[in-house]
Order: sequence, then C-alpha cells, then structure tokens
Amino acid sequence: MDRIDAMKVFVAALAEGSLAGAGRKLGKSPAAVSRAIAFLETHVGAELLHRTTRSIRLSDAGERYAVACRRILTDLEEADIAAAGERSAPRGRLTVTAAVAVGEALLRPILDEFMNAHPTVSVRLHLLDRPANLIDEGIDVALRIAHLADSTLVALPIGEVRRVLTASPRYLARHPRIAQPSDLAEHQVVAMTHFGIDSWSFPPQAGSTMPRTVQFAPRFVVNSLRAAVASAAEGRGVLRSFSYHVADEVAQGRLRIILPDDEAPPLPAHLVSPHGRLSVPKVRAFVDFALPRLRAGFAAWSEACAPKEKAAAKPRPKAVPKPKRA
Repeated sequence: MDRIDAMKVFVAALAEGSLAGAGRKLGKSPAAVSRAIAFLETHVGAELLHRTTRSIRLSDAGERYAVACRRILTDLEEADIAAAGERSAPRGRLTVTAAVAVGEALLRPILDEFMNAHPTVSVRLHLLDRPANLIDEGIDVALRIAHLADSTLVALPIGEVRRVLTASPRYLARHPRIAQPSDLAEHQVVAMTHFGIDSWSFPPQAGSTMPRTVQFAPRFVVNSLRAAVASAAEGRGVLRSFSYHVADEVAQGRLRIILPDDEAPPLPAHLVSPHGRLSVPKVRAFVDFALPRLRAGFAAWSEACAPKEKAAAKPRPKAVPKPKRA
C-alpha cells in the first residue's frame, strides 16, 4: 500500500471524525479505510487510533504522527502547485478558523460569497474560542484578534478591536453615575469568563505605572456571549466585551459605551497563515477576496462604537464650493 495514500486516509479520518466519514470523503470502502490505518500502524509499530463502533480518538503516538502527516501532505500540495505554476486554479478544501462571534457575524457570510465565486473550492470553518495551532491542525487561514507573537506566520492587518464597557440607558438612569473605574465596585456586573468574572483591569492613571484593578461580585455570570449582551441590554448591569460584540446594540441605542477614556489600547485584528500557504491558489484567492470585506466590516464596527464625545469634537469638513460657470 502507498504510504502517502494511507496518510491521506488517516488525516481525512481525523478531519471527518470517523473512518466512515473518511471513506465517504475519499470514495473508499470501509474495508479500504481500515486497511490504510492498519498499514500505517504496522509501519510505525504503534496504535494510532483508539476505535469504537461510533468514534475514533488519537493515541499519544497518533497525535505526534498526525502533525507529521499534515506537514508532509501540505508540502506535497505546495510542490504540486509550484510545478503547475500559474495554470493552477483555486480548488480543493480551504480550512479557516476564527473566534465564534466574529466567525458567525462577519467571516461566515464572506465565505459564502467566496464559495459562490469559486465553485471548485469547499470550506471547513472551525469556530473556536481558543487559538488553534495552524500547522498542527492543518489550517490554512485564521482570523485572530490579539497581539501576535508567532513569527512563523504571515499576518495581514484588517482592523482594530476595543475592549469596551457598556450598560443600557435604563440601567444608567437608575443607578449612580460611573465616572471612573473604581465606581464599578458599587454596580451590578454581567461577567463572562474571557473578560474576568471577579475583577477588571484598567490602564494606569497619568503619572503612574501601576494598572488599576477593580474587584467586584458579579450579579450574573454566563459563558454565552449572546446571553451576556442580551442581559446587559435588558438592564441587568455593566458588561465588558469586545466592541464588535455590542456594535449593533450600541448603534440601536440599546447599550451605551461608558468610560471610553479608561479603555486599554485596542487589539489588532489580522488574517494569519503559515509561511508558504499564500502561494496555494485557494488560499491566495480567499485572502485577496476576504481582505477588503473584512476591513470594511471592522471599520463599520469601529464607527458604530466610536465615542460620541470624540466624534462630536472632530471638525466638520468645509463644504467645497461649486465651480462657477463661465
């Protein structure tokens, strides 16, 4: 049996979550899939998958071997593309990842448009509230909102995201004024795990280097972003989130941004891809397609959440006089 073909079966089984799924994906019989996995296990001398009638699970050796297989298959794909040159058109499966909220609200509609424009490309979108290892997990492109430390990735900027505090106008009208972060200790809080469930940190005051930390006992703790935003909009308390999480509610007047001058610096948003993947036609086509749309989306979110007092302070552009007729 060809080892490369067996590796493709192995990686497909992991991607599909079952041996039967790998068979359907590759057009192979269940017996052929099982033989391919058994061939690899005999070759490496270790069990790669723990199999039941309904599921598969990687062994410790299988986890290490899966990383190597994905790298080998990626290298082979890139070698084929380099040999084909400009004749190679976008095709095959594109694997993309993003955080759940931004993936649902912005990235998924863009992927729908992209698939309409490129019928020979299929897409697997992983929405994860954790950073994925792009190489180990076989991912072509990721949308990341964070300061990037991994120099092995190619990063293309698409915008910025603020960490904002919001509360409903009804809540603010019924409770004491929030003029500084320390006032939050006396307020009701809607808390999420990602943003702190018992304390929030703020930048140092002018002349200090010590961050300000506010301790609180949350009135409501929830692990669902949608539930947290809805609860804050109903007047349950103060919420901390990314600006794009609440852009619609702020634009509609259901939530109001508070303490904008005490926010931490914005976080950058990027499309990132492993080195070499941008030469793959399906990846290059998607990045070229998505970049302007993502930048427009992030710009719209930023505008919706722009501090009103700062926006009002900007001078209005002077009207350009119309040229007189001769």
